[in-house]
Order: sequence, then C-alpha cells, then structure tokens
Amino acid sequence: MRLHVANHPLVTHKLTVLRDKNTQSPTFRLLVDELVTLLAYEATREVHTEPVEIETPVTTTTGAKLADPRPLVVPILRAGLGMLEGMTRLLPTAEVGFLGMQRDEETLEAITYANRLPEDLSGRQCFLLDPMLATGGTLVAAIDYLLARGARDVTAVCLLAAPEGLKVVEDHVGDRADVSVVVAAVDERLNEKAYIVPGLGDAGDRLYGIV
Repeated sequence: MRLHVANHPLVTHKLTVLRDKNTQSPTFRLLVDELVTLLAYEATREVHTEPVEIETPVTTTTGAKLADPRPLVVPILRAGLGMLEGMTRLLPTAEVGFLGMQRDEETLEAITYANRLPEDLSGRQCFLLDPMLATGGTLVAAIDYLLARGARDVTAVCLLAAPEGLKVVEDHVGDRADVSVVVAAVDERLNEKAYIVPGLGDAGDRLYGIV
C-alpha cells in the first residue's frame, strides 16, 4: 500500500476550516468539494492514458486522452457522496458506482446495506471516496468488494486518516493488489470511541446534519 499526504498550503487552510466546530454545513460542504478536487489532482497522477493525434490551429501533434476502460469512482455512502462532485470535476468521463456502508458503533465492524457496482472491474482503475479512514474497517470492506469483482488498481481518497486505520488497510491488502491512499493529513490517533483525534467530528453529520 502506498500513502500520499497532500502537503500544500491550500489543503492545510481548507482542512483547518473544516476542523473548526463552528463551521456550518453549507460552508463545510463547499470546502469538502474544493478540498477533494485538490486531492483528486494527486490521486490521478497515474491515471491510464493513451496517445491521440489532434490538429492544433498551427499543426498536427500527439497528445493524450484517458484510456478505456474508463475509471470508476465509488463514493461510500453517505459521507462519501459529499466528495463525489469534487472528484468528478477532475474526472468528468469516469463512471460512478456506489457502496452503502456504515459502522456498527458497538462492534466497529462495517455493515454493507447497498451495492451498485459493475460485476466485472477487470482492468478498471477504481477510486474510493470516504472522508474518514478511522479504524480501517469500512475501507477494507470496500476494497474487498472491488477486488472480488476483478479490480487490481484501487486508490482511496480520504480527508483524514488515523495511523491505526492505515495499518489495518496495509496489513489486510498485503500484495493482493495495487492500493494507494491519498489524504489531506494523517492525524494523531483514535480515541476510545474510534473517532480520529484531533479530527473534524462525524463527517456525514457535518455535511448533511444529524439524521
């Protein structure tokens, strides 16, 4: 597993405002969208391309276009949905799948309640969207869903990660696939309730309110 922490002043600034408990949902949603676009730039550095010949107003030249099959972007519901627009802004031709997952607050295990993915992901680059990589359970379960359908190139885009969660993902994936994690920051630790510290609270609640 490869880890990339986006070290950029704009990333730090936006993340700081997200962390502030006084930041209201409308501003929070806007900043998540902007921050994910910055993270998407880093996450797509190795996106597959193929050469294409075009004509400029001056001459003919060879450029590059995204290769087939198209990348697949998979937000993990519900909080990952708030990251979708920021990601597809940079990858507008990508297809979108969905995974509905939530953490059992007693066992901390990930429970899957919805699945909308292609049956065959062979040869597809997949981008998982989940704001918080805390215990790692949800991300591990999501990666397993993709690998079971033939994916071997998976990049997770998260706002924050805890060291404990990163280790769980790394230990679980091993050498089964090419997995990368792109984050805005790696925080200190998990607390006794498995929340990231200092973190930013429950990303889903802060995006959409408490349901």
